[in-house]
This record gives sequence, structure tokens and C-alpha cells, in this order.
Amino acid sequence: MNDCVLEARGVSVQYPGTLALSNVTYSLRRGQIGALIGENGAGKSTLVRVLAGITQPTSGQLVCDGSPLPQSGVEMAARLGIAIIHQELNLCPNLTIEENIFLGRERTRWGLIDHREQRRVTSQLLGRLNLAVDPSLRVGDLPLGQQQLVEIAKALAGNVRVLMMDEPTSALSAHEIVTLFRIVRELAASGVAIVYISHRLEELLEIADTVTVLRDGRLVAEAPASEVDVPWIVEQMTGRSAASSQAAGEVAVTEPILTVDGLTLFHPHGRALLRDVSLQVRSGEIVGLYGLMGAGRTELLESIMGLRAAAQGSIALGGKALDKLDTSERIAAGLAMVPEDRKTAALFPGHSVLSNLTISQVGALARRGWLSPTAEQVPGQQMCERLTVKTPGLNAPIDSLSGGNQQKVVLGRCLMTAPRALLLDEPTRGVDVGAKEELHEKIRQLAKEGAGVLVASSELDEIRALAHRVVVLSRGQVSGEFAHHAASDEALACAASANGAIQEVRT
Repeated sequence: MNDCVLEARGVSVQYPGTLALSNVTYSLRRGQIGALIGENGAGKSTLVRVLAGITQPTSGQLVCDGSPLPQSGVEMAARLGIAIIHQELNLCPNLTIEENIFLGRERTRWGLIDHREQRRVTSQLLGRLNLAVDPSLRVGDLPLGQQQLVEIAKALAGNVRVLMMDEPTSALSAHEIVTLFRIVRELAASGVAIVYISHRLEELLEIADTVTVLRDGRLVAEAPASEVDVPWIVEQMTGRSAASSQAAGEVAVTEPILTVDGLTLFHPHGRALLRDVSLQVRSGEIVGLYGLMGAGRTELLESIMGLRAAAQGSIALGGKALDKLDTSERIAAGLAMVPEDRKTAALFPGHSVLSNLTISQVGALARRGWLSPTAEQVPGQQMCERLTVKTPGLNAPIDSLSGGNQQKVVLGRCLMTAPRALLLDEPTRGVDVGAKEELHEKIRQLAKEGAGVLVASSELDEIRALAHRVVVLSRGQVSGEFAHHAASDEALACAASANGAIQEVRT
């Protein structure tokens, strides 16, 4: 027990209609990397928020260095060296990297902020994470993966004794994950207690010393990571044996529903983000879009959706040109998109589950400018049932749902427009193994019903499980196209790192 830095003893958290945590006792030990696992809604994030002083427990207590804490709060947690990296980024996009890292703990000299010292420390932190960017850049101008690294640097800037990481690799490339793992192991070796949450189970077993599983707000299993495997974890999480993911097969040859020809996009400073990208998606087909960070996947989907006004090239849906249509007109034509970052680009925080679901159809549901509660409730309830959204009720705040259920709501909003082609950017980012398979099955069903689906993912397993065909991007260009049976890890990785020649395997 002398190694115990922080402990939650018999902690429960009760919300109206929901018991988020039930009598949980959980210990964090010096130099130990503890994996905290559970399905969406199991209570992982709630437990971490209690440990970080953000959420006050309904009952139970926190113990630090063997002494009960008379009260907990964010300021006390900071004084005790407790830091948290949230699943949803907690950055100010209008501030610079330097300003974000030192926000609320600015370094001063002669009563003024010492920007020179802050930039020096920021450069050291970024170098430690192999992130070669100027500390004076605005965070909002960075790709999501680099923002994730800034969030990590922000946590490392303090005198950390306990570091809790909630889905820290969800937006990182394979190379960046290797760097992060090095940092995590260095911190543990120096005595920092680490809580690591991820839905990438193989990743957890690689980095963790211990595994703790939550289910329905209760702690149901603990074991050394060396003594467990993925099927054991899945069974503890779900209460049922692991099921193998269904792999995609062949799809009937049909006419293209979505055609992209010669799409080119330049950054305002002149760098090419996309260069002469052409592809087709047939009705009933799921096309995987793979590439390393910065390859142009998100830029391509946003350009197709009309979110990048500077994009040039030809885009057609069902033979109808979309080039001159704005985003709302493209939605009306039958195009829909689930963005990569649901927090900033998809959700309406503080609003209800129902409002987040039906916002795309308010015009269609209203009669003579009036939206009746019944007109909104019925389709909203039907969509929740269709996608098995777990929620206390349609009027519950969207913020109260787990990440997986929030993602189902975003998908449901798109489906309410009855899209002919659906663009999905990292559709299962931050989603647990059970909810991931549910989402995969919904995507397959949409294709079976005739929709064309273009899905961008950084996870090879997901690409192989879903895609009938895979298009690979590298440095903004198509560098490979593979039939499902030819899309091996080696082939996709080689194409993703290519510098020119297109690799094509269709048979």
C-alpha cells in the first residue's frame, strides 16, 4: 500500500435516472500503467473525472498518499499533481500552442508573461513528442492528430504524479503512437502512476501492467496484463464471448452512385492538400479510404461534401453534378457526412438527444413554420431504436451519453436525410468494441439497402472488416486501389507510404 498514490474507495456517482458508478474501489500505484477498460457507458470516464476532481462522488471517498481527502476539486487535484488528458480535446482553438499549454499557469517575469521562457519550454515538450511545429501557431490551424499531441504536451508541462489518459491515441498515426508509448514508459519508470483508457485492446495489452474492467458502473475484473488476452477482456466487458468481426466480401457490379474526378485542393499558403484525386463508389458498395496522417483523407471527404470552397474538380451524385452546389444543397441531393471530430463538428452541446437527431430534418418535419413535439418525437424515437442508442430519454442532454452513443446519434442524424451516398470519417473513433461492431453492422446494412459508402479510417482492421474495395491516399494523391481480397496490411502500408506510382489490384 506504500506504493498507492491515489485511491477511490467505495465511490458511487448517481445522475437522474442513471447510476454511473456503483461502489467502485480503484487504486493507482507509483510507476504502474493501469489499463481501464469497459464498453461505452461502463463508467470509465466518470471514474477518471472523479479521480481528477472534476466530478464529485455521490458517496465514497478519495485517498491520496494514504490520507483521506476532506474535499476534492480541480484545483486540489492540480496541487497534488493529478493531470488528465480528455477523450474530447480540451483546447482553445483561437490561442497558440504555447498559450494553450500554459493557460492558467502562465510563467511571469517582472509581473509580465514571460513568452520567451514559455516558448522555450513548449519547444522542448513538442520535441519530446517529435512534433516539429512552431509554438506560435494557432491550435485551430492544426490537424486533429497534432492537436491531440498538444493536449498531451499540456499535461506533461506540470509536475505530474498521476496521469490519466482517455483515448490518447484515437487521432494519432502509428509513428506517433510509438512516440507516445515511449513517453508513457519513461513517465512510469520515473514513478508516475498512469491510467490508460483505450478501445484498441491490442494496444492496451502492449502498454499496460494491469487491466481493470468496468461494466454497467461496476468493477467486474482486475488482472495483470501479462495473464489476459483480448477474448478474455471482451468477455469481461460485455458478459459474452468475443465474436469475430464479419469481413466484407464482393459486391454486385452496379452503376456508380458517387463519382469524383480530378479533385484538387491547395492550402491557402500554396501547398497541395489534394492532387488530381479520382474515385467511384457504386450503389451498395463500401469503399475504404486509407492513408497516413496528412494524406488528405479528411480534406477529400470535406471537399466532396462542399466544405472546402477552394476545391476544384468534378463531383457527381447519381449522374448529377454537385460542383456548384453548397453543402445544404448537396445534402438535399442525397449526400451526408459523419465528421471525424464529433465534439466540434457534429454535436450541439447542451441540447437534447432529440434536437441533435432531428436538426437535419427540422424543415421537413415542420408544418407552416411550426414544429410540433409529436412530429419530432416519433422519428427521433424510431431512429434511436433503429441504432440502439442507449439514453435515459430523448430529452436527455447529448453530453450525458457515452462516446459510442453520441456517435450513433450523429449517424442517425445523417440517416434521417435518407442519403444515397454516405461519407464516414473515422466513424468508430473513441468507440468500444461492442459499439464498434454495432456501427459496422449498421454501415453494412445501409450498403445492402443500396447506399454507397465512402469510409475513411486509420485502422486497418476496420478497413478490412468493412470495405469491398480500398483506395489509398499518400501525400494528397491516390497511391493504390485494391480489391478486398488483395488489401493486405503489407499492400496498404506500402501504398500509404508511396511517393508516386499507383498500385492497382482489381481482381
